[in-house]
Amino acid sequence: MTDDVETAPATSATPRYLAPNDVGLVTPRDFVCTQPFTFKSGQILPGFTLRYETYGRLNATRDNAVVICHALSGDHHCAGWHSPEDRKPGWWNNLIGPGKAVDTSRFFVICANVLGGCQGSTGPSSVNPETGRPYGVLFPFVTIRDMVRAQKLLLDHLGVAEVHATIGGSMGGMLALLFAIEYPHLVRRVLAMATTGRESAQAIAFNEVGRQAIMQDPAWNRGDYPRDGGPRVGLAIARMMAHITYLSDASMDRKFGRRKKETAHQDAYTFDIQFEVESYLRHQGQSFINRFDANSYLYITRALDQFDLAQAYGSLERAFSGVEAETLVVGFTSDWLFPPEQNRQLALALLRAGKRASYAELATDLGHDSFLLESEELYALVRGFLERDQPYAFAYEI
Repeated sequence: MTDDVETAPATSATPRYLAPNDVGLVTPRDFVCTQPFTFKSGQILPGFTLRYETYGRLNATRDNAVVICHALSGDHHCAGWHSPEDRKPGWWNNLIGPGKAVDTSRFFVICANVLGGCQGSTGPSSVNPETGRPYGVLFPFVTIRDMVRAQKLLLDHLGVAEVHATIGGSMGGMLALLFAIEYPHLVRRVLAMATTGRESAQAIAFNEVGRQAIMQDPAWNRGDYPRDGGPRVGLAIARMMAHITYLSDASMDRKFGRRKKETAHQDAYTFDIQFEVESYLRHQGQSFINRFDANSYLYITRALDQFDLAQAYGSLERAFSGVEAETLVVGFTSDWLFPPEQNRQLALALLRAGKRASYAELATDLGHDSFLLESEELYALVRGFLERDQPYAFAYEI
């Protein structure tokens, strides 16, 4: 767990990391598994590391844990600040903290960087003990199920007896659902947002374009590149393209429109940056390459493509047949990557399987990333689902 941080009354002089409803300064930790780990592919690692953060305290009955599952480009740092100099807090800081929707004065919140990631967990950029060099494409192919199994070992290490809820958006929603499928006696509630039981052909196509941008960059070198090098151009392009799918036409038009940069050349016959949206996407690409590994991007997007609950279990209903958790699925009207219909299908399949499930659809024009942004309506939905003492007898109407 992280150290407790004393908070001062909120004043204009109070540092942001001491805000009374924030978790404050946090320190990541590493869970090191020394036992061999066999992937779904049959490939084996002699052991692995998961980097994680926790907020709040595990109660005496060890059943107040809330597991936060991150999306493709996320990591373990979902709340708080690593140092007073940080420009930004964790990626879900608006949702997690004392008195917030995920209340750390009540829940023991855990978030781990996935297996195959590049923010401290074992992945393609980690050193292969057999060669003394990064694994690169020699790293085992990882699936969403492999990620969940690795995090279950972390929960065992932390002494968690029962999980109050698993929560995630996008890929995190897949992880949250699979926790309840693989470990039905462990998970009491699932909150899955902007997610799907399997990607559409269009989503797979976007991932493939990103992978090709990376692999066609000569600096990829078949996955063998130095830590401070690699296919930076290809990875930046992959991020730029993917980021477009996380937004919506309305939100981009509102934010950028056709406004031009003040520094744009008056002569339009140039390939220099002309429009603000171009500048924004280039910034997204450049900032991404400074924190993410290209091979991890290849592995995780492939894991997303291969995730298919209906194919793996015979049907969505069979996939959910053993689930004991109550589930809330949240879709967003402007999400065209994992549109509301795909989210609704999950809730309907849970109901057909005789499970306690509900579906909420929030009207927003912010696109797929709506689950990350500030929304009092979303906060109320999350808080109500987590803090209700007794679950509903069967299900909500959809």
